[in-house]
Amino acid sequence: MSDDAPTDGPPDGPEVFPDSAEAPEQPLNAADIAPFTTDTDEYDDINELATAEWKATTTADERIRAVISRTATAKMASEIADIAAVSESKARSALKSLVDEGVAETTQGASGTLYRRDSDRHLIEQLHRLASSGGLLEQLQAVKAEIGEYQDEYETDSPEDVLLSDRHLGHEELTDISHWRTAERDLDYLRAAYRIQEAKERVHETDNQVGTESRRRPTQ
Repeated sequence: MSDDAPTDGPPDGPEVFPDSAEAPEQPLNAADIAPFTTDTDEYDDINELATAEWKATTTADERIRAVISRTATAKMASEIADIAAVSESKARSALKSLVDEGVAETTQGASGTLYRRDSDRHLIEQLHRLASSGGLLEQLQAVKAEIGEYQDEYETDSPEDVLLSDRHLGHEELTDISHWRTAERDLDYLRAAYRIQEAKERVHETDNQVGTESRRRPTQ
C-alpha cells in the first residue's frame, strides 16, 4: 500500500467523508432511490421502459452514434432508426453526417444503401485503447505461451495444418482449433497495440528532449 493511500475508508471510496451536519437526518431506503428519470408506472413492458429512459437521457444524434458504433453487419437506415428510437428521416440525416465524419461506412444492398460502423476506424480505435492499457507485455507472453501449447500438442505451427491433415477431428480438437485461431488473432492485435505504445513513448521522449534543449538554449 502506498504511503499516501487513504486509510479512513474503502480503497476506491472518497478521501473526504461527510460530517454529521452534512449527513441526512434519516437513513435512505429503497423508496428514496429513483434509478430512472422516467415514470416507471407508465410502462408494463421493461423494453418500452428502457427505450423511454434512453430517449429521456440522450439526444437522437447520441443514440444513432451509439447504435452505429455497435453495428458490424450493415443495416438499412430504417433498422437503425428503430433501434435508436428516432424517425427514419432523422436516422438518414445523422448517418450521412457520420459517413462524412468517417465513423460509418456504406454499402449497397438489394434494397438500397446499408450502413455500418467504419471497420478501419473501429480497428484503429480498438488498438489505441489496447495500447493505452497496462500489462501488454504480460498479455503478449500469455497468448504466445497458449499458442505454443497448441503447436506442441498438435506438432505443427498452424491450426489450418491440423484442419487439412488426415487426422480425425472430434469436438475437443475442433474447439482447440477455434481457440487457437482466436489466440493468433489476439496476438496480432496485441503486437500492433504494442508497436503503437512504443511509438507513443518514443514521440513522448523526443518531445521531452526538445523541450529540455529549448529551455537550455540561451536567449539572445
